[in-house]
Amino acid sequence: MTTMRAAQYDAYGDPEVLYETVIRAPTPRPGEVLVKVHAASVNGIDLIVRAGVLRMVTGQSFPKGTGLDFAGDIMSLGHEASGLRVGDKVWGAMPHGNYGSAAEYVCVRPEQLSLFPPNLSYVEAAALPAVGATAIIALRDIGRLENGQKLLVRGASGGVGSVAIQLGRAVGAHVTGLASTGNLEFVMQLGAHAALDYAKTRPADLGPFDVILDTVGSHAADYRKLLTRQGRMMSLCPDPQRPVRSMLYMVLSAIHGRRRVRFFSAKPQRTLLEDLATYVDQGAIRPIINEVFALQDIAQAHRAMERGGRRGKQIIRIA
Repeated sequence: MTTMRAAQYDAYGDPEVLYETVIRAPTPRPGEVLVKVHAASVNGIDLIVRAGVLRMVTGQSFPKGTGLDFAGDIMSLGHEASGLRVGDKVWGAMPHGNYGSAAEYVCVRPEQLSLFPPNLSYVEAAALPAVGATAIIALRDIGRLENGQKLLVRGASGGVGSVAIQLGRAVGAHVTGLASTGNLEFVMQLGAHAALDYAKTRPADLGPFDVILDTVGSHAADYRKLLTRQGRMMSLCPDPQRPVRSMLYMVLSAIHGRRRVRFFSAKPQRTLLEDLATYVDQGAIRPIINEVFALQDIAQAHRAMERGGRRGKQIIRIA
């Protein structure tokens, strides 16, 4: 039996529930490919799932794996799997509702993968699939951001925010980022026209904006007021203090009124990953890495992300 190293946890809780262990390596089923993972990243959804916030969906079956996106090499193809070859260097994400990319091997369908740009290392490539796909869907597909429009990004120095700043600038929008005091210069270096301290800036001090990307979740109603008449606001998470109430607000906003708030999550697929690769090849988007951890330090990586104030992604080096 082939085994592999993987990060798991046996109960919902703080980052310290995570540990490295040895488990059975997966075997590709028909239509799947086996990927040797060189690096994975930590995303906001990983923290939410591990903490048990979504336990009604994720269930009480343990142990569970963690990790959504990854970069690595294709090792083998199951029957009927096509579109890629053994040895291809790919980036991608786990199937919807499944987690476990923080491991030496994963099995996924080919449409969840694409070749990553050859100028990136595995660690750099692992920093982009989830956050890059999210930023593209939010700004290009849902927000329909155009040249000359005004964009506001809350949480501008984080994983999604740092990509959104770059993408907004590439589109030709006027970009404003909200971040902590220590990250304002960094946000400007990413391409923002203005970077403001979120702790010192009231929503009433801002606006108007054509598109708002909210990676924070709190005070959605206050920021919605900053939208132009046909403005669009996309939120990646509900208010952590009032999740049910904020979700209800977003649903009602999406139905009524012109200034609409959309709550969404993104799952990278091949066409989207290929679009992301094009942005990277063109120099419009580059990976932003905050810190790199070994697999055995997975708990430290989660804890570092929970502390906030980071710049870009926390990466787990596997191979």
